[in-house]
Amino acid sequence: MNKVVEEFELYGKTYRLETGEIAKQTTGSVLVTQGDTTCLVTAVVSQEEKDYDFFPLTVDFIEKMYAVGRIPGGYLKRESRPSEKGTLTARMIDRPIRPGFPEGFKQEVHVVATSFVCDGENPPDCICVGGASAALMAGGAPFEGPAACVRIARNTETGEWIVNPTYAEQETSDVELTIAGTAEFISMVEAGAHEITEEDMLAAMEFGQEAIAEFCKAQQRFLDKCDITPLEYKIHEADPVIAERVNAHEAEMAAALRDADKQSRVEKVEALKASIKENDFSEEEREAWGADIAAACKALEKHAMRAMVIGTGERVDGRSATEIRPLYIRPGYLPRVHGSGLFQRGQTQALSICTLGTLRDGQRLDTIEPEEGKRYMHHYNFPPYCTGEVGRMGAPKRREIGHGALAERALLPVLPDEDSFPYAIRVVSEVLESNGSSSMASTCGSTLALMDAGVPISAPVSGIAMGLIKEGDDVVILSDIQGLEDFLGDMDFKVCGTSKGITALQMDNKAKGLSTEILGKALQQAKEGRAFILSAMLAEIAAPREELSPYAPRIETIHIPVDKIRDVIGTGGKVIRALQDETGATIEIEEDGTVHIAAVEGPAGEAAKAAILDIVKEPELGETFTGEVVGIKDFGAFIKLTGSKDGLLHISRMAQGRVARVEDVLGMGDTVEVEVIEIDPVTGKISLDRIDKPEAPASDGGDRDGFGARGRGEREGGNREHRKPRNRNR
Repeated sequence: MNKVVEEFELYGKTYRLETGEIAKQTTGSVLVTQGDTTCLVTAVVSQEEKDYDFFPLTVDFIEKMYAVGRIPGGYLKRESRPSEKGTLTARMIDRPIRPGFPEGFKQEVHVVATSFVCDGENPPDCICVGGASAALMAGGAPFEGPAACVRIARNTETGEWIVNPTYAEQETSDVELTIAGTAEFISMVEAGAHEITEEDMLAAMEFGQEAIAEFCKAQQRFLDKCDITPLEYKIHEADPVIAERVNAHEAEMAAALRDADKQSRVEKVEALKASIKENDFSEEEREAWGADIAAACKALEKHAMRAMVIGTGERVDGRSATEIRPLYIRPGYLPRVHGSGLFQRGQTQALSICTLGTLRDGQRLDTIEPEEGKRYMHHYNFPPYCTGEVGRMGAPKRREIGHGALAERALLPVLPDEDSFPYAIRVVSEVLESNGSSSMASTCGSTLALMDAGVPISAPVSGIAMGLIKEGDDVVILSDIQGLEDFLGDMDFKVCGTSKGITALQMDNKAKGLSTEILGKALQQAKEGRAFILSAMLAEIAAPREELSPYAPRIETIHIPVDKIRDVIGTGGKVIRALQDETGATIEIEEDGTVHIAAVEGPAGEAAKAAILDIVKEPELGETFTGEVVGIKDFGAFIKLTGSKDGLLHISRMAQGRVARVEDVLGMGDTVEVEVIEIDPVTGKISLDRIDKPEAPASDGGDRDGFGARGRGEREGGNREHRKPRNRNR
């Protein structure tokens, strides 16, 4: 293929699609650009058909640190496992691309998006979805496109919607909506917002759908320039005999599904599937049609469940479409941890634990994104035992990272800012049982944990997962879906928010023809469900605890002059290390002079605070101190006033009467009460006067200026005539 380029401008930003010059051994490859941000998206479709009962699509997003002019951190100095953002971007590309392949297509597809350049203004994620669509279609793959993805923000001053905002434009927006699909339907939505209304969210989605259509038109212009040869790919078709035999058991499948207990229902359904395979097919047929029989049994289960909902309005566990499963809520479930909350909805149970730390405990990020770190971290764990299965424990999978990110996004808008609550916050959600909506249980449980920990969130957040069954014109929206309804339904629509509005949203859609009218109804139904769940949560804990856990660090923030930072840190950190060792507190100093002092025990923090304030304190005229003698000279004694300031108590001000020697009145280490009587405006030197002066010790016959037995000559160790003359030129 010759080099093909399509440059265009949409909504105030410039884009470019290019193919035919690099990565030519792929099925299709496209270089996609927004501003100067450039990514290569490649697609390879294998020739071999796999005997799977699912579509084998793999999507990878590769973050290259050279894209932002940095060398990777760590020992190896090369990119290794993807960051959480990289994983989320790969999921974001996968979700709208997957529905575009025909049912029965079983050849492996691998899409790889590689960041070549990131300009620090334009994010690379959204353009990679369009790049994947263009690469697949330019290569002749059986992909129904074009598909595109846009991010929608809103200028809070003007109220205008912004398409694919820069990082700077995102900072001033109250909503971040990522929406993907084709010109005809929406397939994926993800959003974070500052408690915006359902009406505003729906308006953003409608605007996003219009923008997607414009990007699809531009992509089609690019594809029209390409010389595309559709490749011959086999679409697997099962023998129709299989479906005939399996579908004869529809009534039995419907009966097996009518069980509210997940484990019992699964056992009945699996027993029926095993019976069908054993009794309706011979050994030779099972060997030849194994995957097709399994797929037909799954299709029967799906059809029976959907027919039940559409036909009767009843779900497999007997609930109505809007009914929420029974709730069990316990804040403060665990002892000693900083905060915890157990949230159970039906057979889905999540235990969330909140831990507070110093800002130093926040996460440093080494990615191609401008964000360098974050103080709030939400981690979601989904161990095999939560579904009664045996499995291997290891690094978090994409699903776990995605669900954790959703809960994190839902709670971020209600967290206190760093100035008023200078803590790093980590919440871990352990899914202990799962039968659908575990991410929403984690969100609710995490709200409980934060409130139990005493984190002053601005409002509690609840979440609910909505579903959809659509057969032709028949549509049923389901509240609080369980696992089966997610797996066999047409939509998984998760909505989180406060009583004021939405804070996070995520949707995956498999149904074509999903209108904004249906989405509007789903949002309203979700709002009612969220309110019901939130009222149950608030009945158990109405507000954040007034006091932090006794096991949590107490952090106090003070501000010191920037020019005093060096005094508190000391040479090589000597002073601050000594303070931390002596008090047991943790001290963090920022460049602007903000000091965070953390200690589990109050006296340790108070001691550290007092020591720091003592170091940076500037004595004032008339101020009195009780200080230690830290230096003695012929003319007076130096008294320690603060951690970094000494003052001179002249010999003439040490006692009532004439003092012959400083040592006659004061010694090293003595404490003395003094008053500041003079501060040199140029040098800053401080002169002191002693308060409550004692009587000067009796003299032995000489005086300071005379030549008696205790005269100056004798005191200096000899006869005046033997003294060396002073060199006045020195």
